[in-house]
Amino acid sequence: MSELSERAPRGARRAAGSRGRSRRARPAPVAAERLPVARVAVDVSLPHLDRPFDYLVPERMADTARPGCRVRVRFAGQLTGGYLLSREAASEHPGRLAFLERVVSPEPVLTPEIAGLARAVADRYAGTLADVLRLAIPPRHAAAEAAEGAAKLARGPRPPAIQADGPAEAAREPRPAAIQADGPAEAAREPRPAAVKADRPAAPVPRSSPPSRSTPGPHSVPGRHSVPGPHSAPVPRPDPGPWARYPAGEAFLAAVADGRAPRAAWSALPGSLWAEEIAHAAATAASAGRGALIVVPDVRDLGQVDAALTALLGEGQHVSLAAGLGPAERYRRWLSVLRGQTRIVAGLRAAMFAPVRDLGLVVIWDDGDDLHSERRAPYPHAREVLALRAHRQQAAALIGGFARTAETTQLVQAGWAHPIVASRPAVRTLAPLIRGTGDEAELARDEAAATARLPSLALRTAGEALGRGPVLVQVPRRGYLAAVACGRCREPARCAVCGGPLALGTADAPPQCAWCGALAAAWRCPRCGHAGLRSIVTGAARTAEELGRAFPSVPVRTSRGQAVIASVPETPALVVATPGAEPAARGGYAAALLLDGWILAGRATLRAADEALRRWLNAAALVRPAAEGGRVIAVADASLPAVQALIRWDPVMHSEREVAEREHLRFPPSVRMGAALGPPTAVTELVQAAQLPPGADVLGPVPAASGAPGTDDAEDGEVRVFFRVPRTYGADLARALQAAQAVRSARKAVGAVRVHMDPVDLI
Repeated sequence: MSELSERAPRGARRAAGSRGRSRRARPAPVAAERLPVARVAVDVSLPHLDRPFDYLVPERMADTARPGCRVRVRFAGQLTGGYLLSREAASEHPGRLAFLERVVSPEPVLTPEIAGLARAVADRYAGTLADVLRLAIPPRHAAAEAAEGAAKLARGPRPPAIQADGPAEAAREPRPAAIQADGPAEAAREPRPAAVKADRPAAPVPRSSPPSRSTPGPHSVPGRHSVPGPHSAPVPRPDPGPWARYPAGEAFLAAVADGRAPRAAWSALPGSLWAEEIAHAAATAASAGRGALIVVPDVRDLGQVDAALTALLGEGQHVSLAAGLGPAERYRRWLSVLRGQTRIVAGLRAAMFAPVRDLGLVVIWDDGDDLHSERRAPYPHAREVLALRAHRQQAAALIGGFARTAETTQLVQAGWAHPIVASRPAVRTLAPLIRGTGDEAELARDEAAATARLPSLALRTAGEALGRGPVLVQVPRRGYLAAVACGRCREPARCAVCGGPLALGTADAPPQCAWCGALAAAWRCPRCGHAGLRSIVTGAARTAEELGRAFPSVPVRTSRGQAVIASVPETPALVVATPGAEPAARGGYAAALLLDGWILAGRATLRAADEALRRWLNAAALVRPAAEGGRVIAVADASLPAVQALIRWDPVMHSEREVAEREHLRFPPSVRMGAALGPPTAVTELVQAAQLPPGADVLGPVPAASGAPGTDDAEDGEVRVFFRVPRTYGADLARALQAAQAVRSARKAVGAVRVHMDPVDLI
């Protein structure tokens, strides 16, 4: 034991001595001879640190530290990631600078165009550059990067940004003073500046003045045919194809082919040719040697676009980007776009930042879908990001859908975009016959038509259509009974724990809260004491059960939630689907029943009418034309403006009416609005710190109840404040909220406040 006790201290001393010798033997880093200052966007989301920081580039990293590459740096004593924005000859800060710790990869993943776009998006949405870059650039996958030839890229010549001044200029230019030690006399005695020795500070020194904000910097996955080759073949200019059906369609394609930047609000004709039309527009841009970027809301839409592009252009001419591809394959495809191997990119929301080279066309389909709104800070919307890219890159823009949002109509009225709308005869030829259940003729025949959930008109239409093909039944809610009430007094049944609505998952299941999930097996009405329940809102599962009893010889299929059906055959069947989960039918549906219209049109939200019409039109577009017997029954009050727009298939007029009403009421998009959500004290501090522009209104604070619609990220006790300004002051409002967040961040104020510009869940 004594021998072991004596050996331990000697071993510890030898280890300590070797560590000390290794530290003394480590050579001090030496700054690169040329362009030794690296301007880095550090991956830190604190608003008061939202600016680039300057670091020194060691000589050993001179060739690999390229603008756009990923780097690791010491920031506030911690090793942090970041992106190298540029290499400079000098720093504006006179003090010492820390060195780059490591170049993660020489791959320039942050292009100047995406860096500038990310900065602009952060400013528009009162966010930080680091948050936007997390959305724009996927996580690195080293194996995928190496497989695509990163080693060859690393051995290539230095990029032009590092050779900015040229060899002659570098030879004539003296060593910048910002990297020298303590003045000219000290520098004359030292062969190397003292700032590059090992005793550098632990934290970087920020630039004295930040640069201008306008500059940097369990469905099947579609795209099995969209894997690019080493270089995509030239794309010939296609014929107009289905665009010939629109009076302005061919003119739009001609402008894209000429390299101009037309911007259009496209109201698509009913049917399944919308993906083919997008493919023709993208191919036209590619034929002019420019890139095309297509963003759709979900995987099913992406599959249709992917199939249309493959049918038109062949394999290897485009890539599809979706999270379901897996990290390796998605990163490999993203790299092929970055390296210019592919001209055409289609993807979901995250693809709005895809680094398409020489971008000539951006397309967004169904921009009213809430899937286009990012759920992470700073919560950008794909339509706004793509419009910003089109403006910055002088690219064409195509905003399309069966419906039209108020925001798109505002762009048309402002002159930024021009409409592409088919003639009324073309619409009548392709649209199904649409009827509401509350008209006078039907009420005279069936007095219960105004109140029945499945009136006789809907049942008769379904029975007749089943002899010709499948029938689509759209139900707004999932589940069995989505909301219940007291069977005696009809008081809505609510949870005793959180006050949320109770629902039934199956016929024999106990009531369960839709917000917190608590069971209420022994529920009794607090008003009358009755224990019985009755249905208020019927879900898709209960609807399928009822239709199965009404049509016992017809198969019933359901498509909802995680069990979405891609397509159905032409054989007779009842297809019960929730909005957005409607499968396509080969040859189109013979009829469609749009149930519970009061749920969609009567929601307590500013966009209720827009959203109801959008979902109805998307379902009706899957039905055969009226000449082929296609029928659509909307179980809703036929006098509602949204139902009338559906019957006439006139989403443009409805959107223009919405814009006029919102302008009168000072609601978006006629004004810009921001929302602050957080603890009451923190929100009050933000309001007091914000220097709001002239004419700004502060609305609130109001409670933001947890689990309520539109407040998915709210917590108990939090409040929400709205800010409203004229559109001309929208950028000023974003800057004011950005600055107020920075003030609170610098003070290390207690309580986090989340700022949303142009929130979708406004009311």
